Amino acid sequence: MTTTLPAWFTARQEAAQARYDATPAPARGDETWRFSNIKQLDFAVFRRNADLGSPADIILKSAGLETTSAKFVFVNDSLVHSESDLPADAVVLPLAEAIVTHADLVAKHFMKQETRLGSAKFAAWHEANVSNGIFVHIGDNIEIEHPIEIHHWIAGESTVVFPHTLVVTGTGAKVRVIDIFRSADDTSPGLAVAFNDLSAGPGSKLDYLAIQAFNESTRVIQINETGVGRDASTTGFILNTGAAWARNESLSRLEGEGARSDMLSVSIPARTQEYDQRTFQHHVAPGAYSDLLYKNSLYDFSSTIFSGLIFVDEGAHMTDAYQTCRNLLMSDTCEANSMPGLEINADQVKCSHGSTSSPIHDEEIFYLRARGIDPVSARQLIAHGFSSEVVSRLGHEATERLVERFIDDKFDHIATRGA
Repeated sequence: MTTTLPAWFTARQEAAQARYDATPAPARGDETWRFSNIKQLDFAVFRRNADLGSPADIILKSAGLETTSAKFVFVNDSLVHSESDLPADAVVLPLAEAIVTHADLVAKHFMKQETRLGSAKFAAWHEANVSNGIFVHIGDNIEIEHPIEIHHWIAGESTVVFPHTLVVTGTGAKVRVIDIFRSADDTSPGLAVAFNDLSAGPGSKLDYLAIQAFNESTRVIQINETGVGRDASTTGFILNTGAAWARNESLSRLEGEGARSDMLSVSIPARTQEYDQRTFQHHVAPGAYSDLLYKNSLYDFSSTIFSGLIFVDEGAHMTDAYQTCRNLLMSDTCEANSMPGLEINADQVKCSHGSTSSPIHDEEIFYLRARGIDPVSARQLIAHGFSSEVVSRLGHEATERLVERFIDDKFDHIATRGA
């Protein structure tokens, strides 16, 4: 398949490059970068890399769910494997192909929302450089039984990738899409500037998961922009276990009456890992519901930042919105910063927000030790249970097992080194 991009798309990329050049880099005093380590934004050493390493080995390592409706494997943004068992009314294609064969649909939904949580410059950089990814369009009243699974790998030293996932559901459609991000080796520095557009049509159900398990020399910027139509439901889930530094920006725009958005995340930083998460629950239409639950288990000298805003437009009456961030402090040297917020411009709303940070209580350790469990294992069991509340809300047993597998890998790694 050719990778030559059509003229309409390259014109957008040229415009995006101009925006990137004209947009100032984030500064320490910017509110949207409060508490952030601005030094992590020095990306000068990173370059595109056409060397795919050993694709056959990477394909073998791309193990996820036992049963999928479609599966794709990318290395450095190049497609190296695909398989599909989908109905005719479902279109699942590499983005490089979709912008040619489904140009109108891609143009209508591709990066149409404003990036407003701080990374507008890097969103423009992504748009100027994106060459591939996945396009998913599920037609009206089509339900995809098994998830669509996409593996994104970074291979080589100082490689930058720009993965993009675009998912559009028609009226009454149903689909679950899982992105898994990993490194081909354990030490090579990499950079991912990832973007996903989710557009849920009326009465549809769209679930999206991002599992970030890069090596701990890699940096990540991941931007999620979701639009939720009338009576539609979306679930967005982020798991962070890898990367030295990750910036997640998630915006959910509830555009139709009766829309529902669930925003979920589990992060487990250790050593000096830093996870920076910014969210925006934007209630445009009346009678919509949103619920955010983020949980972080912090070890060693790691740090997390959470800044979330529930914004209710004028006229978005009868809004029902919740926002919760909870931090479990597994060391005396970790740091959790949380900034939840509300801005309400309508009547008859139910909105709440809050954040907690606390260590494990001595009583919990005592309870488990009294039953013969050693202190280290007791702490790990409590931390695992802390995360499980979020995972159980995914509502799909096979997907929950997949997420738990990555969580177990991280906890096992922490336990092996005696944390």
